[in-house]
Amino acid sequence: MRELRRAIAAGGADYWLRDARAPAALVAGVAPGPADGQGLVRFDLKVEQGRIAAIAPLGTATEGPDLDGGQVWPGPVDGHTHLDKGHIWPRRPNPTGDFLGALTACAEDRAGWTEADIEARFEWSLRAAHAHGTVAIRTHLESVSPRDPVSWRVFRRLRDRWAGRITLQGCSILPLDRFGGEDGALLADTVAEAGGVLGTVTRLAGGVHDRMPEEFQPMLDRFFALAEERGLELDIHVDESGEAGARALIEIARTAVRRGFRRRIQCGHCCSLAIQPEEFARATIAACAEAGIGIIVLPMCNLYLQDRVPGRTPRWRGVTLVHELRAAGVPVSVASDNTRDPFYAYGDLDMVEVYREATRILHLDHPVGDWPRAAGATPAAAMGLADLGWLRPGAPADLLLFRARGMTELLSRPQGDRIVLRGGRVLEAELPDWRDLDAVLGTGPG
Repeated sequence: MRELRRAIAAGGADYWLRDARAPAALVAGVAPGPADGQGLVRFDLKVEQGRIAAIAPLGTATEGPDLDGGQVWPGPVDGHTHLDKGHIWPRRPNPTGDFLGALTACAEDRAGWTEADIEARFEWSLRAAHAHGTVAIRTHLESVSPRDPVSWRVFRRLRDRWAGRITLQGCSILPLDRFGGEDGALLADTVAEAGGVLGTVTRLAGGVHDRMPEEFQPMLDRFFALAEERGLELDIHVDESGEAGARALIEIARTAVRRGFRRRIQCGHCCSLAIQPEEFARATIAACAEAGIGIIVLPMCNLYLQDRVPGRTPRWRGVTLVHELRAAGVPVSVASDNTRDPFYAYGDLDMVEVYREATRILHLDHPVGDWPRAAGATPAAAMGLADLGWLRPGAPADLLLFRARGMTELLSRPQGDRIVLRGGRVLEAELPDWRDLDAVLGTGPG
């Protein structure tokens, strides 16, 4: 890969990448050749002035860097993260590793947040995602203090500072009951002014995702109304538990249909759907399809948090019914979620890792089919960034190049030697050092 990196760097603004492979599902339009048994197509790709100029049949190019059958993917999109709370684990670990422990630890840490603290951790996270090759991120922002929206101020600064490197979207997050009264309207105004997405959690303040209270529907209608009045899209944390009483997803879908809500809705987690009776699960999936809801799955975080009982092996994977949802026409994405905070002790905002682990946890293989879109084109569409996540002429040459040829080669290693292209140029960014956070966190190793 070092030789390939040097060859591309020496190629100038216009060059061919010869003998590349990619999942046919990521090539927009007519593929330049037949797909093999793994769903991969082989081709030559031309870069001109920072964009993909052509995707041509293999053998078209007579010169240019040779990928030797290695894969090329479009830059990935991370549609569900929490950048303002990232990397607090060293100073605020989750002693139980479960959902309630995460809520408690995060609330304790949040009480001491300052703009400088948030900004340092937030930007460190963007540096990591950028070095890994991610081109767009949606982050949920702690919004429990709508009269002092500190995370939103940091977000707006970093969104502008990182423009042209990572497209950054912001989304509110706080319990559903907190949208009542003047504070709910004030937060919705803050989101609208920032060009953000209105988000909530389908649990009440201080609680977990379990049986819905009687006042759930009026609160949900209030949330929808705030979005409708301001023309906002929705992104909701839903049913993040293994409790059969957590049945908010179907109510969200029915509410969207009843109200004629026309803007995009994304629902994350939806874990409890996997433990519902079959008939109810089918009805919920049908309602999501009718409402046009997209589902985003956070496989690593959910596997970490769900069904965690001291001294007992977990009995389920904590993830939702991705294959059944997609079979019904519901778009399904995967994303990083939390990174090194009480909700997930690990992670590095690397969408290659997310896709690799999602394949293993969710069985996104045999065949792979079009699941590679779940880490790029599908979340991009949910974010209104329909041009991202595809290999197509005219798109920016923001690409990941791998030495791996087949899918098992790709998914068997972390691909730490990948080459990241931004605008057709080799990205020289390095992953940030953990030690850069020591002074911010006031701690040592995490």
